[in-house]
Amino acid sequence: MKPSGVELLRVRMPLVAPFRTSFGTQNVRELLLVRVVTPNGEGWGECVTMGGPLYSSEYVDGAEHVLRNFLVPALMEAGEVTASQVVPRLARFKGHRMAKAALEMAVLDAELRAHDLSFAAALGSTRDSVPCGVSVGIMDSVPQLLDVVGGYLDAGYVRIKLKIEPGWDVEPVRAVRERFGDDVLLQVDANTAYTLSDVSQLARLDPFELLLIEQPLDEEDLLGHAELARRIRTPVCLDESIVSARSAADAITLGACRIVNIKPGRVGGYLEARRVHDVCAAHGIPVWCGGMIETGLGRAANVALASLPGFTLPGDTSASDRFYRTDITEPFVLKDGHLPVPQGPGLGVTPIPDLLAEVTTSTVWLGS
Repeated sequence: MKPSGVELLRVRMPLVAPFRTSFGTQNVRELLLVRVVTPNGEGWGECVTMGGPLYSSEYVDGAEHVLRNFLVPALMEAGEVTASQVVPRLARFKGHRMAKAALEMAVLDAELRAHDLSFAAALGSTRDSVPCGVSVGIMDSVPQLLDVVGGYLDAGYVRIKLKIEPGWDVEPVRAVRERFGDDVLLQVDANTAYTLSDVSQLARLDPFELLLIEQPLDEEDLLGHAELARRIRTPVCLDESIVSARSAADAITLGACRIVNIKPGRVGGYLEARRVHDVCAAHGIPVWCGGMIETGLGRAANVALASLPGFTLPGDTSASDRFYRTDITEPFVLKDGHLPVPQGPGLGVTPIPDLLAEVTTSTVWLGS
């Protein structure tokens, strides 16, 4: 396949409610979309960078810059290219996994559409629907938290994830357990907010029988996570620390985690995400699919990924209305706690032109 051009679209989508984590509060989602045009059609990718370098060192302006000035020109110069060749051909450019992942996703979507093959089938799907969890941000009060969690349980979500930080951890978890019982699948996510000196505080979460505690320490502190894992009973899950199949293997070997959250953008693309899945499966490590407040494009790809056999825990593959009143694709709607795996060619969804136009703030065309 030889791309004839690539379009970069900046979009700005208001959230239905503020989403607060240990590194900040979001009221809108700024996104960069990638459209690859080929003689046979087009493909779409979504870059999951945030507006600022808070979750990771990557951010939207930086992703646009590296795509415009390095990644897309290199891809266009390469001529014929398949999705599996995108990341290797861009390997000389250090880092920028999320930008590379968006470009790979768009090429893969175009390639699969041309061959009338779905994302799910190409990745190795074994299910036609996936169970869905929901991520609940830090709230102003415990009563507010309980109201929000109750609403998500009533909506059918099968797992609740609470964002935590120092000062907002044991008490909200205790309150949720007391209100909704021990049968609710419950986990917490610290987004690197703690240090190893907080081990005694984190151990106070053990009695609540959580599924896991996600990324409690700094992303580079694998040894700290290994030590923490030895000192608390709650399973440690890594997110930010896992940037490739190799890093997953290293973390598992060190005993730094018992569970892995796979985010395709963070690891450099859906093909690498599948390799992370395979490494974890070979070591008996459960995985689940994390979310980055994606549009329907990224959500479609994530649901396809989450239908692989090693994804044995519900992911953050929530319905479209969890974050957006209006998505840019046909909305994903929760049914009995599950989302259907798209079966159409490629992603199985495309942006609705009028809806995309309403939230697009700028476009750049990079042609051959």
